[in-house]
Amino acid sequence: MKTLVDLQSAGTIHRIIQDAAGAVERARKDDPTALQEISDSTDGDPFRVLIATVLSHRTKDPVTALASSRLFARFPNVKSLAAANSRTVARLIKPVGFYNTKARTVKKISKILLAKYGGIVPEDMDKLLELPSVGRKTANCVFVYGFKTPAIPVDTHVHRIFNRIGVVETKTPEETEMELTRLADRKDWLPLNEVFVKFGQLVCRPIGPHCSECPLNDRCKYYKTDYLPRTVKTSLKNTSKRARTGRKPNRAQ
Repeated sequence: MKTLVDLQSAGTIHRIIQDAAGAVERARKDDPTALQEISDSTDGDPFRVLIATVLSHRTKDPVTALASSRLFARFPNVKSLAAANSRTVARLIKPVGFYNTKARTVKKISKILLAKYGGIVPEDMDKLLELPSVGRKTANCVFVYGFKTPAIPVDTHVHRIFNRIGVVETKTPEETEMELTRLADRKDWLPLNEVFVKFGQLVCRPIGPHCSECPLNDRCKYYKTDYLPRTVKTSLKNTSKRARTGRKPNRAQ
C-alpha cells in the first residue's frame, strides 16, 4: 500500500524544490531569470535589483533583462537615475509594459532613496513598501537577489504551482507567501523563486503544462484530479470511436 505524502512538511517541500531545480537544469542550462542575471552581473546591487524588479512587472524576462541593461549602461547608479530625463528613461526601457509610467516611477524611487536614505536601498520591509510600485513580491526580490537575505518572493508562477501541487490552498500571492514562509525550511527560501519561475516557464506552464514529464506529478494534486482523469477520458473516447468505425490502431505510431 502506497504511503501518503505529507505535502506540507518541510522535508517534502525541500524535495519538491530539489526535483524542480533538476528539471529546470535538464531543460535549459545557463539561462537565469532576469533578476538572477542582474544580481550576478552587479554582485547583487540592491538598487539595480529594485529597479529591474519594478521594470519586470507584467513584462517577460528577456525584455526586462535587455531594458535593464540599456538603462544601467546610461544611468548606472541612484544619483544619475534620479537626475535623468523621464523621456530618455522611457526610450531606454521600451518595450517593457507601461514604460512611460515606469520611467517616472523609477526616477521617483531614485529621488526618494537619495532624499531619505542617502542613496542606499533600505534592508527593511516596511521602508521598501513605502516606495512607489513596491509590493511584497518586489521587496522580497530585493532581499533575495540584492541582499541575499532569505525571503520568498511569490509571483504568478510560484502562486500557481504550489496551489496546483496542493502544498497550499490560497487565493492571493500574499497568502501563498505567508503559508510557504510557515511551511518551508528557511534554508530553502533563497532558491525557491528562481527555481519556480523557470519551472513555471518550462514545465508547469499556465496553459498546457507538461504534466506527463513533470518530476513532481507523483505528488501533484492537479495531476491526479485533473490531468489523469482527462487523459483516461480521452483515451476511452478514442477507443470507442475506433470500435464504432472499425478502424484498428496504427501500430507504427
